[in-house]
Amino acid sequence: MGEMVSFTGNGGTSEGYLAIPSGGVASPAVIVIQDWWGLAPHIRAVVDRFAEAGFVALAPDFRRGGPASKPSEPEQMLNGPQMDEAARDIAGAADYLAGRPEVTGKVGCVGFCAGASLALWSATLSERIVATAAFYPRLPWEQMRPEWTDYAGKAAVIHCSEEDGTSTADGVQTARRAIEAAGGTCQTYDYPGTAHAFFNEDRPEKFDQRAAATAWARTLEHFRAKLG
Repeated sequence: MGEMVSFTGNGGTSEGYLAIPSGGVASPAVIVIQDWWGLAPHIRAVVDRFAEAGFVALAPDFRRGGPASKPSEPEQMLNGPQMDEAARDIAGAADYLAGRPEVTGKVGCVGFCAGASLALWSATLSERIVATAAFYPRLPWEQMRPEWTDYAGKAAVIHCSEEDGTSTADGVQTARRAIEAAGGTCQTYDYPGTAHAFFNEDRPEKFDQRAAATAWARTLEHFRAKLG
């Protein structure tokens, strides 16, 4: 359904996977942030699913075309300076989507694992991003420098696996308290018995169909309510 496109971001040209609803009606937009594995088939499938649900969706390619090919490589992705580079890509993606004729102007951001932390951070990076959704965020916030005050009037949801400590995990609570203190809203959901990556169908040892379906429905409801 989708195609690779180029957009201005990170001080140059970035690329991403874009899918547009077939109805021809102006739609809200969602940025989809990859997990450790890059712009993998799972992430492209999520972009396509958002388009089928009525959202213009774009997944920036932080790996610049290169997938994670070694077992140790995911641990090296999106750490330190790479976080700042990814942040600039996200802000550029928001500007790109807002400028497309198919987009109504409101932009959301959703991410998985490392990308979930980036998705939560994204609302502090761009005034265009007004709603976020995070699936099992895992990175320590020390690797980011979120200005949580920029969350005023914005909204987040966080989907938490049991393996990661549920919504009581320190990182989740840090984000929730900061977002609410800034004047935003943050809803957390726990999925009992689930493993990290429970939404990823390409990882059958982790995938939980019931939890994934519930989290997806909640995410669509969240974005429809906040993005229009």
